[in-house]
Amino acid sequence: MSSAGAFLQEILVLYGIALLGFIVRKKGILKENANDVLTQLILYITLPALILFSLDISFSTNVVKEFFWLISMSIYILVLSSFLAIWMRNRSKLQEQQRSVYEGLIIFGNQGFIGYAVSFILLGEQGIIYLTMFNLCYLILIWTYGMYLFSRSKDTINWKNIFLNPGILSTFFGLTLFLLPISWPIMVSSGLESVGKMTIPLSMMLIGSMVANVKYKDLFLLMKNSSLWKMAITRLLLIPFLLLPFAYFSVPFPLLVIAVLVSGMPAAPTISLYSQKYGADTLFASLGVLLTTLLCIVTIPLLYLILHFIHPLS
Repeated sequence: MSSAGAFLQEILVLYGIALLGFIVRKKGILKENANDVLTQLILYITLPALILFSLDISFSTNVVKEFFWLISMSIYILVLSSFLAIWMRNRSKLQEQQRSVYEGLIIFGNQGFIGYAVSFILLGEQGIIYLTMFNLCYLILIWTYGMYLFSRSKDTINWKNIFLNPGILSTFFGLTLFLLPISWPIMVSSGLESVGKMTIPLSMMLIGSMVANVKYKDLFLLMKNSSLWKMAITRLLLIPFLLLPFAYFSVPFPLLVIAVLVSGMPAAPTISLYSQKYGADTLFASLGVLLTTLLCIVTIPLLYLILHFIHPLS
């Protein structure tokens, strides 16, 4: 486990890579379609490779126990987040096109991009294993309930696409490999490692490039919208705080720190994609993603420091 100082240094490196993505997009080195290309590259190639490489571990009862702890915390926080989001949506005075967006921004965090980057700098390949397990329920929920939020039709949920999603496929394939007494040949393992570790810098460059696409005039709309600020505080601080009671159970600290930090990730860019696809307020979604992405520069280190205060021997 990284010390607080080492963790903060690594976080600054990640933000530096994001800043590079911001600059090269503003300078036009990355073109307009660069975000789509980077997203496809990460989702379909580098992230599955990282998952497959990280899950190439020996079977043990300890790992099974860790798996059940992570799944339990994931289900717990997703259920609470969903009820909290519905309550906040009903109390808000938002337009109809913004209500589903608001709920989605609260429930779904950027666990696939920044989440993997933070987990890797914390615990290396072990962090990727923990996050992959923690993300199982999240991936299924965002491809089912997340889509249903915007379409309000069960017919739009394509179960084939959900389970053929590269993240789900690589996770289940990796878990199967974990359960069997086999492992990757050295050549395959080295290739997966080299390709997989591109995920971290590419993800942060993508975040920086996405921020660069927001127009300056939209920032003024962002500053005036109290609903977005309430959403940001809930997504970045309140939701991860709901996991702190697990510190008083026998949950190993590395599992808890991954669960808490990942639950405090900024809002998922997928919400903007759903908004565009189903005719919701795309600008509102983009502003929510932007606000939480900018604020997480402060909140992620803050959450880590709070965890160290609660568990000083970690």
